[in-house]
Parts: sequence; structure tokens; C-alpha cells
Amino acid sequence: MKDLAFYEKFFLKRIPYKIEKRDGKYIWIKGEKFLNFSSNDYLGIASSRRANKKISKAFLDFDISASSSRLICGNYSIIEEVEKEYAQFFGYEDALFFPSGYQANLAVISALFEKEDIILFDKHAHSSIIKGIMLSEAEYHGFNHNSISHLNRRLSKFPKKAVVITESLFSMDGDLLDIKEMKSLKEKFGFFCLVDEAHAFGVLGKKGKGIAGGLADIAIGTFGKAFGFSGAFVLMPKKIKELLFNLSAPLMHSTAISPAHAAACRELLYIVAEADTEREHLRNISHIAKHKLKEEGFSVSGDAHIICLRIGDERKSLSISKRLLEKNIYIPSVRYPTVPMGSSILRISMTSMHTEEDVKYLIKVLKDAWNKD
Repeated sequence: MKDLAFYEKFFLKRIPYKIEKRDGKYIWIKGEKFLNFSSNDYLGIASSRRANKKISKAFLDFDISASSSRLICGNYSIIEEVEKEYAQFFGYEDALFFPSGYQANLAVISALFEKEDIILFDKHAHSSIIKGIMLSEAEYHGFNHNSISHLNRRLSKFPKKAVVITESLFSMDGDLLDIKEMKSLKEKFGFFCLVDEAHAFGVLGKKGKGIAGGLADIAIGTFGKAFGFSGAFVLMPKKIKELLFNLSAPLMHSTAISPAHAAACRELLYIVAEADTEREHLRNISHIAKHKLKEEGFSVSGDAHIICLRIGDERKSLSISKRLLEKNIYIPSVRYPTVPMGSSILRISMTSMHTEEDVKYLIKVLKDAWNKD
């Protein structure tokens, strides 16, 4: 049995703080108020009273549990109706809801691909993608992170069509997939493409429709980020949905999301579609934060609202995070196994609730914390 000795020795042990409450961009820990730069509530919907009321009403109007898997007696009409609405909004044939993004990737990838398939995946893809690939038993090869040239060389080695799996906005590095170049590769090689748009949907693209439209045969989205809720959705061709109903063990053997959950997701889709003001502010404040950090000499990357501050040493990353906490800024240290050993980061997650004053304060405190370490 594994123990924690290794994690304790190398500053990797995790002890999550107990969050007592949240109000917009602030959280409370042990009665103290902290400015939160770690939340995925990119548009502020999870903290919105309007969204709260609509979701509460959905749970008053519909059953709070499906009480069954989709294949037994959990395939409620409201779930299928809202799945169709999501598919139509994002420009796909059909959709399928899951309890979490992790389960969605696991369920889809492990079910659709088999030993005869060849999967090429970005080496920085999410853990759920890697686990799904391993369960599929397909042959698989990683390509260098966000490297179109390396993927091109990989594709050239395989005579039959391959499957390419990647993300549109990478959750830790914060960089964007080169959609134009990836589309050119797809035209050249004709590969099947799955794109995880969890951190892009709701924020990027027209009305928050993401950036991989026209590239992705299957797109993965989550309700737990810009949509301010929980669960996930998979956008796909109708025939793929039929396959999953018959081949996906996580789908077949898990309780379906509730009718109330589906009704709430319908309301959230309307809210996200109307959130152009929040999206514009988020773009602007993220741009300001990244460039001000660079001006101060910090090593940062990120093309949108996720800013990766590279530190490297796990002890230093943990120390700086704790010093930020002392000044009421909350940014946990991201360490192995989320990122490789020796590549620790602070993941700065911008939201539409942040202001320029928040950014100025963050940088001031961060400089002090960095110099004291």
C-alpha cells in the first residue's frame, strides 16, 4: 500500500483548506477574507444571485435524482431535450451529459477506441484523457505539447487514420491550440479529432462557443467552470451517442444526472449566451494581468484567462503560496503529479469579477513574497 512519505519529503503533500463561504471573487477561511485567484468561475455565474435563483427553481420544479442509470429508467425527456439544445447551440448533432468532466473523458475515450486504433495525444493533456486512452487498449503515442510540427511527423508515420486528442485551452499552461494549423493537418491526414474545450466553452469564441468548431469531431465541455455549476457535456455525432449508450461502462453503470440538473443546465445556457459583457471584461483584465506580470520580470505564459507563473522548485512554490495567503491572496501551489517534478507553478485563474486594482495588489504582494523567499 502506498504511503505519504515520498510526498512529505519532497514538499508534495496536499492538505486542502476548508473554505467556509464564497462571495464573488472572495472566499473565507477560518473567518478571514481572501482574494481568490484560483477559481474556475470565469464569468462569475456561480456567484450570481440570478443564476442561483434559476437553478433553485429548477430543483423545485423537477425531480432531484434520476434514481437510475440512463439505460434503466433514468433517460428522462428533459435530459434529452436539453442535450439537444446544447448540441444545437454549439453546432453539433447531439450531446450527452455526464456527472463530471473526468468521467466524460474516461467514458468516451475508453469506449470508442480499441486495439486496432492509434491515438496521438498532446503530452500536456488532462489526466482524465490519459487515463481514458490507457483503458481503451489502443496503441498510443504522445506528441510534444502544442507542437504542430511534431504531430505532423507522428501522423506521417502511420499509414491508416489516427485519432488526435488535445485541448483547446490547456488547463495548466494556459496556452491555446493553434486551430488554423490543426485544421490544415486534419485536411492533410483525415484524422478523427477529440478536443477538450472545458476551459474554453463559455468564455472563448462567439457567445462562448469555444474555438474548435469545424475541427473537433467530439468536443468535451464542463458545467463546473464558466457555467458555474457541476457536471459535463460531450458534443458529438448522433451515431457516436448511440455507440456510447451501448459500449460505455461509466455511462451504463452510473446514475444519470437528475432532471433538475438538466433543467438548471438549460437556464445556464441562456445566461452564458448573454454574457458578452463579462467575456469582454475577462479578456481585457486577463491581458492586463499577464502583461503587467511580464513587465515585472515574472516568467508567465497563457493566451487567455489562465496565467501560468512558472517557479520550478516545489519548496519555493509552496513557500510563495503561503506568503500570498498571509496577505489574503489565495493561489495554491500546483505541484507533482498535476505537473512534472521540478516544474511547479502558481496557476493564476482570472475571472470577470477581478479588477485592475486586484491585479495591482496581486503583483505587489507577489513581488514581496518572491523576494523574501
